[in-house]
Amino acid sequence: MPPTPESLPASPASDGATELARLLRTEGRRESAVVQVAIWIATGIVEGDLRPGQEVNSVDLARRFAVSRTPVREALMLLESEGLVEIRARRRPRVTSFTAERIREIYFVRRHLLALVGELMAQRVTDHDIAVLRRRLAGMRRSVTAGDVAGYFWGHVDWQSQFLRIAGNDTLRGILDSLALRTLVLRYASLGVEGRPAASLALQERIFEALTQRDGPLTALLLVRSTEAAEAAIDVQALSEPWAPAATEVQVSTDIPVIAMDNRDIG
Repeated sequence: MPPTPESLPASPASDGATELARLLRTEGRRESAVVQVAIWIATGIVEGDLRPGQEVNSVDLARRFAVSRTPVREALMLLESEGLVEIRARRRPRVTSFTAERIREIYFVRRHLLALVGELMAQRVTDHDIAVLRRRLAGMRRSVTAGDVAGYFWGHVDWQSQFLRIAGNDTLRGILDSLALRTLVLRYASLGVEGRPAASLALQERIFEALTQRDGPLTALLLVRSTEAAEAAIDVQALSEPWAPAATEVQVSTDIPVIAMDNRDIG
């Protein structure tokens, strides 16, 4: 049974919280409760603990975080603006669902943009960048060996963030970031098939080797193949069907999460 908001882990992985804070552009926000609630909900959505179509109860969230409903409402509005939550009049907010057509559209755009990233990386990558990527790849390899899907996922998110840094095109990064939060939901879902993290890692190894050779066309091609493999692994039905709660009662946790917000070293 998918967990309700009350039963999710008290604190998401710090790597995920840092990236989500960046994508939600929370830097400089004075309302720390808004940031914490937004990142907590976003983590649950991305990692599949809050399912498409599932209601998000603002009263329960206010009680969990020991805050008024105002920061909870603001957090939900922030997530609505990024396409993670739907808010309709006189109804509880719900986690956004995906249609098959929407998934195809997102991956069509992502596939072509990442091909451009691959070409630019091969032109600009330095020996220092290669060393940074080698360390990141080793961390991803450890996560796969340990069977840590979430660890591999957030490592892969950082891995591709390094690609964008190396490519050095702020406009391209901005376009990909504008799709990033919705894409993260799909990317995590694509790892749910048994053996997918290992298969994904194998492709990342090949991308790394092509990059060390400064082979732009091959790097671009492998990024496209990696994206196509991720799209093919997505269970579209699970992301598009309305969520139905199970009858089993869930224990409510009263722990308040503490989210790490420190900046990540990008080498």
